[in-house]
Amino acid sequence: MYNIFRNIAFAMDAERAHHLSFKLAHKAHALGLMPKARIPAQPTTVMGLTFPNRVGLAAGLDKNGEHIDVLANMGFGFIEIGTVTPRPQDGNPKPRLFRIPEKQAIINRMGFNNLGVANLLRNVARSQFVQNGGILGINIGKNATTPIERATEDYLSALSDVYAHASYITVNISSPNTKNLRDLQAQDALDELLSALKTRQSELANTHGRYVPMTLKIAPDLDESQIHSIADLLKLHRFDAVIATNTTLDKTATESYKYGNEAGGLSGAPVRDKSTQVLRALSHLLNGEVPIIGVGGIMSGKDAQAKIDAGASLVQVYTGLIYQGPDLIKECAQALARAQ
Repeated sequence: MYNIFRNIAFAMDAERAHHLSFKLAHKAHALGLMPKARIPAQPTTVMGLTFPNRVGLAAGLDKNGEHIDVLANMGFGFIEIGTVTPRPQDGNPKPRLFRIPEKQAIINRMGFNNLGVANLLRNVARSQFVQNGGILGINIGKNATTPIERATEDYLSALSDVYAHASYITVNISSPNTKNLRDLQAQDALDELLSALKTRQSELANTHGRYVPMTLKIAPDLDESQIHSIADLLKLHRFDAVIATNTTLDKTATESYKYGNEAGGLSGAPVRDKSTQVLRALSHLLNGEVPIIGVGGIMSGKDAQAKIDAGASLVQVYTGLIYQGPDLIKECAQALARAQ
């Protein structure tokens, strides 16, 4: 059934198909035509949180938290929404989302398009998934108009706003679609940012009487010295987890295909090995001190298991969901449950 729908959706502009898919899913959910998926239970405790299974949704699919309950019905063990910025912004000009079906890949240059923190929090407040104790991550970023030297201000503002409403918070410094954002992965800039974030986290924990973990989302386009530096800083600042990885700028695998050399970040099958290499290197350096969430190119249960084998505690999917459909969640959860 999903293959039929995918063929129709893939005949449309990618961003238009995205909005239409969710519109239809909401109608089906409201009419009771979308029964909750039965996913193997595999309780796993990471960051002090107990996840019902180890397969989550990566940020980017639901930027404004508009579709949390529909997505929860698919059986995710956790859902990450965003990236959200302190102020609403349109993102980059359209078209900005491109499929490369021959490689099971997507290129996006969305640019953190979102309706801002206040709108997202209104949506979160309405979510039954959240009210029933579902694990919700909120992914935060800086506004495009904020100079990079003032990026910390945006992250602290967003952190403060979402803190009381999230199960965990992800700090996204690795999108390639906001100018100079990846500069924050450099050692001195990252040291300053993580220090400020941990200080604010401690203050907010005291204010709210609740500790909310933070994760850092990094790029796959890192050399050995950069990975070492990031690992050292994660341990130094006692970050709660790291997400490896975001999209890649390397279009080698897709450049000969239609849309395959568009500007933006590449996700899907071509990023799988690069992402897993970074994950494995981080796992070796972190030595269990900081848990890792593996994301990038998971198109099957076997791919999910490979992330766990490389050192991940949890996995997330996004592009695989577009190509394989919701059955991918169950396939991954079953593969991880069998291997436990």
